Amino acid sequence: MVTLGPKSQQRAIGYGVMAVLMWSTVATAFKLSLEYLSPAPLLLIATAASWLFLLFYVITTGRWSAIRQRPLNNSLRGLTLGLINPALYYLLLFSAYDRLPAQQAMAINYTWALTLGLIAIPVLGQSWQTKAVLAALLSYAGVLVIATDGDLLNLHLTEPVGTALALLSTLLWAGYWLIGARDTQEPVSALLLNFTGALPPMLLWVVSDPPASWPLPGIIGGLYIGLIEMGLSFVCWLTAMRLAQNTLQVSSLIFLSPPLSLLFIWALLDEPILAPTLIGLGFILAGLLIQQRR
Repeated sequence: MVTLGPKSQQRAIGYGVMAVLMWSTVATAFKLSLEYLSPAPLLLIATAASWLFLLFYVITTGRWSAIRQRPLNNSLRGLTLGLINPALYYLLLFSAYDRLPAQQAMAINYTWALTLGLIAIPVLGQSWQTKAVLAALLSYAGVLVIATDGDLLNLHLTEPVGTALALLSTLLWAGYWLIGARDTQEPVSALLLNFTGALPPMLLWVVSDPPASWPLPGIIGGLYIGLIEMGLSFVCWLTAMRLAQNTLQVSSLIFLSPPLSLLFIWALLDEPILAPTLIGLGFILAGLLIQQRR
């Protein structure tokens, strides 16, 4: 049983900070790993690593019964959702990182929460509000600044395919969470089902077109992405939300991730942080802040 009180909130913030720190490293990990492996084999390694971690976590924490007690149609839906996440979502995201500078792909990816809010309005039958429109305009103006390298007058996209892939990945991620929100079952066991459904098609894909080699740095990068981005960070964030008395205080920690990500990108990738990225990211974060307050 969770004991609520000041210590519970402190523990929630601690878990939230750990999740944010882990998420802040993944843009750098994506870019470094993609130097050695293409998106599909990298995703296969990451998915397998995350699946093993989630299976271990579910068994050791007594959550296996939650899977066994699921209705058959619920389990089948969970397996099918794995085709969206992690399969298609991360394939698109890795492909975007393969084409774009890490700072641009990272910044655009943070619009997923805004995309989720926009999709939820018609799906849930909500009315459009001024704040929702303002948040959308601000965030997508930021994407435009980033995608054009600040050249708004000519509107010349420096990497249109990479930008489109990054935006499409946010649409898939938002759709995945909107569909998954209807699942009232234990969330970590639900995620395990998703990864179970994703592994066979990913394996078939890579076997049909295997890479010429499997460099050790790429394998290590895939293991890191699977364990940290897809596994441990998710468990830490869920724990933070479960312990939190003030969920807004904990969820606001996510705003620390973009600047920390830029710091890692600058330090480890030796990628100079461009002014259009900072300006565009500022617009995106302002839009997300308005949405969160709404």
